[in-house]
Amino acid sequence: MTHPANALDDVVHQRIRLGILTVTHEARRVEFGFLRTTLDLTAGNLSQHLTVLEKAGLVEIEKGYEGRRGRTWIALTAAGKKALYDEIAQLKQLIRQVEEAPAAGPAAEPARIDNEREGG
Repeated sequence: MTHPANALDDVVHQRIRLGILTVTHEARRVEFGFLRTTLDLTAGNLSQHLTVLEKAGLVEIEKGYEGRRGRTWIALTAAGKKALYDEIAQLKQLIRQVEEAPAAGPAAEPARIDNEREGG
């Protein structure tokens, strides 16, 4: 049986990218400046993470104008929405596993606990 942590997606699981996907999901379409402020990021840092998400096909980036000001909007793709839901499902599974596991005493050896769980 594979551990639930192995199913976490490295692209999605990174803290800032998970934040981007979550905020964008809540808003359906979000403006770059709002994301930058909400996640307390520099413009350059946010741009780098958006590039990773865009290359993975998880977000769409649209550039345009609002009045005379240039704007950038970010929206989740269908793949992005699925990746976010999959990540949340894996996190929930990890939480359940931790909550349901018997508490190990301070003297317990991790290798011994692992062997006992596998019947060894």
